[in-house]
Amino acid sequence: MGMGIDIRNRIAKRAAEEIKDGMVVNLGIGIPSLVPNYLPEQMNVIFHAENGITGMGPSPMKGEEDENLCNAGGFPVTVIEGASYCDSAISFGMIRRGRVDMTVLGSLEVSEKGDLANWIVPGKKVPGMGGAMELAQKAKIVIVVMSHTDKHGKAKIVSECSLPLTSSSCVNIIITEMAAFQVTTEGLVLTEIFTPHTIEEIKAKTGCEFQISDLLRIID
Repeated sequence: MGMGIDIRNRIAKRAAEEIKDGMVVNLGIGIPSLVPNYLPEQMNVIFHAENGITGMGPSPMKGEEDENLCNAGGFPVTVIEGASYCDSAISFGMIRRGRVDMTVLGSLEVSEKGDLANWIVPGKKVPGMGGAMELAQKAKIVIVVMSHTDKHGKAKIVSECSLPLTSSSCVNIIITEMAAFQVTTEGLVLTEIFTPHTIEEIKAKTGCEFQISDLLRIID
């Protein structure tokens, strides 16, 4: 069962709060692509796509799409004034040099140490690890946005990932439809709860221990 658009937007809105003026940000496909809708108008952010765009704009209006202009997921995009194009070798050069300040991506599992497993879907043909490996290692801040549990109700935040890792101890923040966690050297810290969820429910649906922040925030 997929998440409703309201919940997806709520997660994207929370992720957008982490973006600061002047950042270069890489967005994964799915929920991350909704993040630009929640940035303040006057904020200057450069969105990077690993297929070679620096300076992506909002999604085009229906009928306005340019078939040659898409993001790494193959979805149509627009570009802002001053945008530039390059090949994917240069694009990955930017990532590997640490020029990308933040990446927002989905995941299948995240461990309490911030290990990321998001490239292999059990029982499905997979296109390969893709850009996530580099981004997870080299972006200065890694934010994972995902559902709290899988479609069978199994926790996706776990003490150890059971799926092959994309990258180890790379995740800084996890945002789900229930909660937000900071990954620290002492383990996970619950920093926010989305109403109507409760700490008890989050404990029951999280596959590892976590601490609760003294400054716990309830988001309506």
